[in-house]
Amino acid sequence: MIKKILFVASEMVPFIKTGGLGDVIGSLPIELGSKNIDIRVIIPFYKNIKRDDFKFDLITEINVFDDQNQRAKIYFLNYNGLPVYFVENDDYFGREKIYGYNDDYMRFAFFSRVALDFLLKIKFRPDIINFNDWQTGLGCLYLKDFYAKYDFYRQIRSVFTIHNLQYQGIFDKKILKAVKLDGKYFSVDSLEFYGNINFMKAGILYSDAVTTVSPTYAKEIQTKEYGYGLDGLLKYKNNITGILNGLDRKKYNPERDNNIVNFGIRDFSGKNLNKKKLCAEFGFKYKNLTPVVSILSRFAEQKGFDIIYRALGKILKLDLQLIIVGTGDSDFENLFLKSEFKDYNNFSLNIIFDEELAKQVYAGSDIFLMPSKFEPCGLAQMISMKYGTIPVARKTGGLIDTIKDFFVDKKNGNGFLFEEYSPEALFLTLKKVIEVYKNKFVWRNLVLNAMKSDFSWDLSAEKYIELYNNL
Repeated sequence: MIKKILFVASEMVPFIKTGGLGDVIGSLPIELGSKNIDIRVIIPFYKNIKRDDFKFDLITEINVFDDQNQRAKIYFLNYNGLPVYFVENDDYFGREKIYGYNDDYMRFAFFSRVALDFLLKIKFRPDIINFNDWQTGLGCLYLKDFYAKYDFYRQIRSVFTIHNLQYQGIFDKKILKAVKLDGKYFSVDSLEFYGNINFMKAGILYSDAVTTVSPTYAKEIQTKEYGYGLDGLLKYKNNITGILNGLDRKKYNPERDNNIVNFGIRDFSGKNLNKKKLCAEFGFKYKNLTPVVSILSRFAEQKGFDIIYRALGKILKLDLQLIIVGTGDSDFENLFLKSEFKDYNNFSLNIIFDEELAKQVYAGSDIFLMPSKFEPCGLAQMISMKYGTIPVARKTGGLIDTIKDFFVDKKNGNGFLFEEYSPEALFLTLKKVIEVYKNKFVWRNLVLNAMKSDFSWDLSAEKYIELYNNL
């Protein structure tokens, strides 16, 4: 049985987050740790991690790549009983952004090496190292081809988790020497990818097992439509395990959330009070039979903003009040800001993101739109259901694994799904959903089904443990 696990990742809530990866690393290791396993996490110590909010202790320093000029300081923090290590190097991580630099290959190759080097320094030998996304892909290669030659590392197995295959870490082949790899790694059987080097490919190829964040997404990424050029390798690897992400029940609990009027399955009155407060906040007139429809999302094509925009004129003619909250791709932001519809009295566009406001939108809305082009797992649909807000989502990835379509199963349905990625399909589905909303008895049962849905980390953690033990 496994006893020790190290998670290597580039993000972790509550310290740093750009997407779902941060949420997973902030929750899954804690859940695993509650099952009598020694779990530890290591992430970079970015400049924008708020150092005054926590007590970080410097525990050691190491050289990396045999370069005296590239030293890493390792800091330690006990976070809710979970040991977390932070890799400090101001050259690489003392910057304004987390990603998006020309030397990202060097920054995360450095981080991957530190994540392996420091284990010997602190005398912690895990049974499994779980690497996450392209930023740590080279860690799988380093472990298998270099570190495994030494007794301390020989028995360590690696798992590589894909959180979003679209982002792969693709760089010019000239970087090989900088990351201490020779020319043999520039081959189709290794890191070569259409004339470049691919860090995601390294993680897939050199790990002992590959996981991703939902069962459906595990199948989808083995197709040309969702594989982004790696579908052939993933099919060849033939050991992709899809394990659905969970939801932090303490963080997302409408009965105890300090940001909203509390409510639950037994006392539902607070749901309507939250809707009234939300309407007042966004300048809408409260109407019992008019649903508040919300979109809380990063502005990106992946999230369906192209078809949302193209359907917007027809959507706003429906009997609804629409709220959009989020930030992201500036092209999409500007498209909506300049839209002829932005001044409609049933539309509120908000190019901001605030955690407290997000909770209020989840709690006060009736319907949650999530027309994603693809969605590896998705967290927003789970949160919306816990807050009694019904998701209307495209049939893809983790949305399939979490939403039971009411139109298919009226007894057990907890949301609505549509298949075709088009503005017409989005509009027609939403139109039908609003008709269902008018029947308050049917809608109440639908809401209860949604709120009763079990998205806890417990079951997912057990599946990870089974996978680790099999290695």
